[in-house]
Amino acid sequence: MKPILQLYRGYANGQELIVMGHVFKTDYSYDFQKKNFKNATSVINQFRIKTIKNFDLYLHYDGQEIHTKTLDDGHFKFCIPIENESQFGWNEYEVSMKYEEETISSTGSFIRPHKGNLGIISDIDDTFLISHTHNFFKKIYILLFKNVNDRKVFKDVVPYYQALSSAGRNNQDEQNAFFYISSSEWNLYRFIVEFTKIHELPRAVILLKDIKRGITDFFMSGRGNHDHKFEKIKHVLEFYPNLKYILLGDDSQHDPMLYERTCKIFPLTVKAVYIRQTGKYQKEAIKVIMSNLESLNISVCYFKESSEAIMHSKSIGIIK
Repeated sequence: MKPILQLYRGYANGQELIVMGHVFKTDYSYDFQKKNFKNATSVINQFRIKTIKNFDLYLHYDGQEIHTKTLDDGHFKFCIPIENESQFGWNEYEVSMKYEEETISSTGSFIRPHKGNLGIISDIDDTFLISHTHNFFKKIYILLFKNVNDRKVFKDVVPYYQALSSAGRNNQDEQNAFFYISSSEWNLYRFIVEFTKIHELPRAVILLKDIKRGITDFFMSGRGNHDHKFEKIKHVLEFYPNLKYILLGDDSQHDPMLYERTCKIFPLTVKAVYIRQTGKYQKEAIKVIMSNLESLNISVCYFKESSEAIMHSKSIGIIK
């Protein structure tokens, strides 16, 4: 069977371009319209995916053809120095692979952020996508039986994110750098892209956890060690060191602790931390973390409704 080439959104600064993707043995395309058990089958199939290791790939960029091979889990990543700086905003890149006598090509996109001073990093589950991660059985039920059209965002989160995307911009065509960094796996990438398009959330670079390749892994989706998330946040802050960052997360898992670690290492880089309250009551441990961040001169907001976050962002001058 012909291999499947899946590309993800990449990103660039003035010196380096990073693009990535996977090569799959089988095509388990996610059908966004399926309902109930058919949706469940479609979702589970995303975790039955088979990948191909050590497969030859070619990046076509700026008149060059750059050769690499997939890693053991079928993932590939091109990190290449660039001399001719790309256009600001979203740009296209092309990756190809050879199968028997055929060349298979796919086009992806990468962002080189417009010059500005703001970057936004947001978690996904229970930060803008209602997922009930604190309730294991409810989370699994929703993932299986609610298709992408049935899933919901929190009230006011879309206008808030749109305001953050254009904060400080006079030109409507320019957006701030936006990253969705989550403990969800690459298996759910296409679902996340489709969901954010449906709800008109800002187009963002999406950085997820290593792909899973078994049904057992499905039940562990989004769980386990979250250090990968910290490393990805740290990487973004190092890749764009001149930006001031807004970090958005929730209190259902480890976001506050990860963000606290980040702020201690980058005390001049993080401007504000927003944590959504997912239960009936605020957690004392989270309030302690937020107080500690305030002592580092970082603005904090522990909120239940997005309207509170909007008011806070207005009060400190991030949005108008």
